[in-house]
Amino acid sequence: MPLLDTQFSPHSRRVWLFVALPVLLLGVRAARPADEKKFEPLSSQSRFEKEIRPALDQYCGSCHGAKKQSGEVNLSGFDTALSIQRDPALWRKVITQMHERAMPPANKPQPGDEQREKIVQWLKETLDNFEENAVSRDPGRVVIHRLNRLEYNNTIRDLLGVTSNPADKFPADGGGGGGFDNNADTLFVPPILMERYLEAAEEILSEAPRERIFGTQPLKKSPAAARAILERLASRAFRRPAEKLEIERLMRLFSGATARGANFEDAIKLALKAVLVSPHFLFRIENQQKSAAPYLVNDWELASRLSYFLWSSMPDGELLNLAAKKKLRDPKILEAQVRRLIASAKFESFAQSFAGQWLHVRELYGVVQPDPNKFPNFTPTLRDAMFGEVTQFFGSVAREDANLLQLLDADYSFVNEELAKHYGIEGVSGAELRRVNVEKGRRGGLLTTAAVLTVTSFPQRTSPVLRGKWVLEEVLGTPPPPPPPSVGALPANDAVQDGLSFRQRLEEHRKKPECAGCHARMDPIGFGLENYDATGRWREEIGGAPVDASGVLVNGEKFSGPLELKAHLQKRKADFVRNLTEKMLAYALGRGLEPHDVPTVRAIAKKVEGNDYRAQTLILEIVKSYPFQYRKN
Repeated sequence: MPLLDTQFSPHSRRVWLFVALPVLLLGVRAARPADEKKFEPLSSQSRFEKEIRPALDQYCGSCHGAKKQSGEVNLSGFDTALSIQRDPALWRKVITQMHERAMPPANKPQPGDEQREKIVQWLKETLDNFEENAVSRDPGRVVIHRLNRLEYNNTIRDLLGVTSNPADKFPADGGGGGGFDNNADTLFVPPILMERYLEAAEEILSEAPRERIFGTQPLKKSPAAARAILERLASRAFRRPAEKLEIERLMRLFSGATARGANFEDAIKLALKAVLVSPHFLFRIENQQKSAAPYLVNDWELASRLSYFLWSSMPDGELLNLAAKKKLRDPKILEAQVRRLIASAKFESFAQSFAGQWLHVRELYGVVQPDPNKFPNFTPTLRDAMFGEVTQFFGSVAREDANLLQLLDADYSFVNEELAKHYGIEGVSGAELRRVNVEKGRRGGLLTTAAVLTVTSFPQRTSPVLRGKWVLEEVLGTPPPPPPPSVGALPANDAVQDGLSFRQRLEEHRKKPECAGCHARMDPIGFGLENYDATGRWREEIGGAPVDASGVLVNGEKFSGPLELKAHLQKRKADFVRNLTEKMLAYALGRGLEPHDVPTVRAIAKKVEGNDYRAQTLILEIVKSYPFQYRKN
């Protein structure tokens, strides 16, 4: 085994065999059993059989049936209302396509207006109306949750004061359900990671400030003092009181080291190395209870769920003290703690992690690379400012408990001198990002940030298709289907070719029957952002011709430019809030959402709408929700 090679000392191997080996055993996880419960929706099954299914067969079956599956969409296997409930993502797309008249295609037979509305309304009711007292009482399953790299770094910082980010040397975390890298299903433990854990433990203990381990009082070098140090740090590291047997094992490591001639401090550090590679530190382990039914997580586990949701780190002393007193579940105390965590500087990790992944702006540090010859202005410092603008703006909406619709349009943002120059904003100097008022016709809201506009562009040109798809998928939660495999590629740049502008060439591409339906939804939205180049700078011309930022939506609504586009998105606030709720709930739970989560999402979104779309209402309702508070074996 690699972990027992001679690169590790005998003491390290002893720690590995004694404490860390169970981590690999924890990494062997059983497949999640399918939920066999069956609940019929409130909508009538007979209506589905008599009206809805025949209409779907008539108008959708030729392209999305058993013989042909355009866009890899097959609607033929859904024979009951229950089967539709089990794939809400697919049927939400159907609702959107039919409501916006993108489907059936214009050259195919069309249902009448009344029939179309009946289909859409029945599907909406079916997806919304689970049997609340049965299906929604399933908190879902979360496998043992390994700390991801961000959580590890932050936890080490808060536990021992080490800020060198040791987890940056670990293998990258994968993105799972919901699109986030804190998804427990994808946080595996490859053998190389265990090697990194042992190496990191050595480095951490050599870098940790002495007082964080031994305290500020004069050190008493006795077994009793050693026990007190190990019990204090192990309890904080395990995020619950360390058990007597766990402390005894650590004391045996301490005693063995001193018997071999190690001094007091080195012996303590050897035992602490065992703490840092323990499953109870590396994993957020929640104890199972003898119950066939779902049950409340205990106070220690609730404290960890809270802190890793909003801080990506371990609970602090206040949370742990409330857990010890079993007061954390008091509704007033819980709400006060949520607001305290949001107000903390540590909340910045949530803004960077959640918003960075939801909006894909973390890709500025990876796959997104504007052509340096065409866009020499895109420097590493400008990239940092772009990312910081998005995360600080998102964080400000949450901290100020502002209306969530400000994320779509606002009169302020966060810029420094370099980003202000990029935007054409005067009067800003210095490298630090600060809040400034912006002209809503050009900036304001996530959609018009340089970070978003850059990650939705190609290296040499903008992409109305990518930008439109991003809005549909990440803002509204109504993604288009994937393109057909035979679709042709568009040019890499936006230069005029054969007398046609890029927009004209794209419109020719849209005329293909297999492309028209999706492009009719995506392209107009993207055209509304054509005043921004591939790095988010404002422009009035493309290739010497005035920018055409007009669009016609599939419902016939016309608009021009980003201000009118944002006004259109404000009309779709129900889609926006529902999608944001789904994204944040998946992030908070560390798992992808399931059909039984639909009532929870709907209830949270309704509360948010009823409280003027306040940002902290969304966070509080997630914390109070059934799947956040409960678990099952």
